[in-house]
Amino acid sequence: MLGAHTDSPTLKIKPNPVIASNGLIQLGVEPYGGLLMNPWFDRDLSIAGRVNFIDEEDKLQESLIDFKEPLAVISSLAIHLDKDANKNRTVNAQTDIVPIIAAGESFDFEQMLIGELADKGIDAEKILSYDLNFYDTQKAGYIGLNREFIASARLDNLLSCYVNTQLLCHVDEDTPYLMVCSDHEEVGSESSSGAAGSFLESVLRRIGGSYEAYTQMIRHSLLVSCDNAHAVHPNFASKHDANHMPYINKGAVVKVNANQRYASNSATIARFMHAALRASKPLQHYVTRSDMGCGSTIGPITATRLGVETIDVGLPTFAMHSIRELAGSDDGINLLDILLQLNDGEA
Repeated sequence: MLGAHTDSPTLKIKPNPVIASNGLIQLGVEPYGGLLMNPWFDRDLSIAGRVNFIDEEDKLQESLIDFKEPLAVISSLAIHLDKDANKNRTVNAQTDIVPIIAAGESFDFEQMLIGELADKGIDAEKILSYDLNFYDTQKAGYIGLNREFIASARLDNLLSCYVNTQLLCHVDEDTPYLMVCSDHEEVGSESSSGAAGSFLESVLRRIGGSYEAYTQMIRHSLLVSCDNAHAVHPNFASKHDANHMPYINKGAVVKVNANQRYASNSATIARFMHAALRASKPLQHYVTRSDMGCGSTIGPITATRLGVETIDVGLPTFAMHSIRELAGSDDGINLLDILLQLNDGEA
């Protein structure tokens, strides 16, 4: 089984978002997940998500929307008005990071959504609710003299979702792989669509059939929890354990934590390392400094719920939880080659 998560830290639009102040219209937002807020300033932002509405026949409907074009910006305060901005800049999540969307004294946000639906050929009578986020409109791209790096929003963890999807496109149809992409990892996974929910277990029980067949299937399975890993930053190398520094473009990372914040153990690590040897691909190990806190993933949560052997692996990344993250161009391909070996032979 290949596990990843679909959500990323972002700014979610509040239910009653419109704020009219000083001749400008702003939309109230709430940070989702462990958001690195400073990089959100001075970016061209758009809006995307789900809208729930009543159509002209008084029926409940829902639709995905994406405005795609830049609609809003969170402007920085000029340094002339904040002399300490480069020394000690903090961001108040309620007052400092509210996007500006228009000039004027009033604004009908519901009509804006209805108009976007109309552009898609959908007739909406009234908007009832929505789940909408701001996002940076800058496209993903390669960076570096030799295109060594990938820069993009939401690499954590859509990069893993992409690698896992590519795996399913490459394996034989008789090879038993299953991919699960959960939501809400960034806020603890405790939801109906999160790793702590019952969805994956329900699917596996239906596949397994009888209790005995299901139990045997779980005991013969391996979950590879694919998430991102903190690459050693050249400007902040002291934030890493000197013997466990993952480098960008030097291979996928096996993530280890003595207190089970990661679910890797010697047996699952050995199986994964064997697959890497068969694929002739490099591997790195990551252990958080013992005097620093350690994040977690869907790995321990899923392992606890299912009782399945699990390993946590990741792709080295800079600026995790920023609006724009950086990863290596080679590491995802290397991880794919290792995953292809996991069901091959004795691996």
